[in-house]
Amino acid sequence: MKLFKAMATVAGLTGLSRIAGFVRDVLTASMLGAGPIADAFFVALKLPNFFRKVTAEGAFSVSFIPKYAEVLEQEGVERSALFASRTMTMMLLILSLLTLLFMICMPWIIYGIAPGFEVGTERYDMAVSMSQITFPYLLFMSLTALMGGVLNAHDRFAPFAFAPVLFNLCLIGMLLASDSFENAGYAMSWGIILAGILQFSFLWVCVRRAGIGITFKKPVLSENIKEVFRRMGPGLIGAGVLQINLFADLFIASFLQSGAISYLYYADRLNQLPLGTIGIAVGTALLPMLTRAVASGDKEEANKLFNRALEVCLLLGLPCAVGLFIIPHILITVLFEHGAFTSEDAMTTAYVVMGYSVGLPAYIGVKVLSTVFWSRGDTRTPVKIAIITMSCNIILSLILIQFIGVMGITLATGLTGWLQYFLLKRKLPMEITYDQRFKITFPKIILCNLILAVFLAGCLYSEPLIFNKNTGLLLEIITLLIIIFSSMTIYFGAIFGLRVVKTSDFKRYFRRT
Repeated sequence: MKLFKAMATVAGLTGLSRIAGFVRDVLTASMLGAGPIADAFFVALKLPNFFRKVTAEGAFSVSFIPKYAEVLEQEGVERSALFASRTMTMMLLILSLLTLLFMICMPWIIYGIAPGFEVGTERYDMAVSMSQITFPYLLFMSLTALMGGVLNAHDRFAPFAFAPVLFNLCLIGMLLASDSFENAGYAMSWGIILAGILQFSFLWVCVRRAGIGITFKKPVLSENIKEVFRRMGPGLIGAGVLQINLFADLFIASFLQSGAISYLYYADRLNQLPLGTIGIAVGTALLPMLTRAVASGDKEEANKLFNRALEVCLLLGLPCAVGLFIIPHILITVLFEHGAFTSEDAMTTAYVVMGYSVGLPAYIGVKVLSTVFWSRGDTRTPVKIAIITMSCNIILSLILIQFIGVMGITLATGLTGWLQYFLLKRKLPMEITYDQRFKITFPKIILCNLILAVFLAGCLYSEPLIFNKNTGLLLEIITLLIIIFSSMTIYFGAIFGLRVVKTSDFKRYFRRT
């Protein structure tokens, strides 16, 4: 199936980006630790990313890509390119004004999103100035996302999936050159702007080389563009709700102990490795294919795509959740416990990771379920459910932090992820159901993960013997790699042993079609 080839392409390049991101995070943890500079920078990093995920990769993508695919299918390449060009110019005008406004109002914005940062303190002042530096990234990345969506609709998934690698390489380079700046936080802030310019330039070249005639044209409010904006209304609310959830976490954490925001960041980086790699791969590949199946009225193909995508999510997402729940301390110790990042920081971050891991499979599954609605032009249903789960998440966070501190924030996030999954599942169209193959495969995947959990529990029991003060960094890294590769061998051995996946499946999935 072309779906699996596309998913493999996106997942592979996203995985490369995550590896580069971990190198960046190891350097960041070593140089910044979990202190005030780190807290300020992570706020500055989250702010443009919040709007990017709401506009560019959230509401806009799920509204624009299905419409672009529809115009491409029905009216041809030239008309679709004209539609994309006019949309891009309109996006440039709107986001330029938004960027300028937010840069001017940044002191009040920082006070609003992180009120625990007292005005006049070093943490507050740095958060304001760093955010003013990073916010224009929103503009460059939004235009990059539009071009990436166009390429995806033409089944060219690699360029946009590679773009985040450039982002991480830029930040790594700026960290290594941080002596030229006031501190590493400012170096990374300027690196974000440089990354935005490079990503935009790279996608622009890729679009031109693909022969897609997108350029900046005088915007005309055509019926197609109006429809994109109509669909974006609920999508903006839905994507905004998700990001408000993240900012609610930041808001609550700003009142907790110093470093709480940093603990959330480092834990989320581990959580995002599987969530981003698998979730983004599935959503990116599935949306244009599912849209075409729905548009052509092929219900059987649509249901087949849904089931195989969900299968892959479980197959790859569940073992990641098991690993993050059982051995988070080993992972955090090896990756981050260096330089300014202390053993106490590592222990707290490990507990925070466990909270995220509870909901990891659910959030990957939500990507698949949401894509079903988006492919049908229904952006309202996911929004209504997202509002319900956001409210539950905030209430549950406020309750749990009274008992388990910052871990309560991520545990609430994990638990409400399952609520969101089951609510979305109930609202699926009648023709989208679990097929017979999925019903047979699901219990086998659960059994394979139980086998993996037993092995990882043994690793956890041996942790004091393997990872201690006398263990050098090189030996820690080698031991961690042995644990990871042994886990993969055991898990996939069980997968093939129980015939969850056969070698013949791979030949069929990745054949040239």
